[in-house]
Amino acid sequence: MHTLAQSPAFATYAVLSLLLVLNLLFLWGYSGATRGRTKTAVNPEDAERFHARLGESDPPEVARVLRAHRNAESVIHPFLLLGLVYVLAGGGNAVLCTIGAVFVAARYVHSWTYLKAQQPWRTISFVVSGLALIALMIAITLLLLK
Repeated sequence: MHTLAQSPAFATYAVLSLLLVLNLLFLWGYSGATRGRTKTAVNPEDAERFHARLGESDPPEVARVLRAHRNAESVIHPFLLLGLVYVLAGGGNAVLCTIGAVFVAARYVHSWTYLKAQQPWRTISFVVSGLALIALMIAITLLLLK
């Protein structure tokens, strides 16, 4: 009898999850680095501790990174949930590997192009990741209809 941990689809899901969380962690850390580089803070205790200028809002450079991070979270979290549902429903590894590779690549490109303000690549990568998410939803639906 196969356990979930021995499933090739679960191993693929685990690798995809690690790569996607790494994307989020990079953006998280980059927001702090950008804040440090601009020597700004929105919390009084941070301004005092780090000898930064206190402001009511983030400077544009920090705000851009935070928007990129929020955008990544809003799409990566559903993918992580749906990917697990797909594996638990008995989905095949080849489908998950294909959809997941497209999704991860698109999210990495999106994060990079968001930070670098590069259009149309930011929008293209956003659409591709959205289509991959929809493909995963369709794959789950087809599994459930079997």
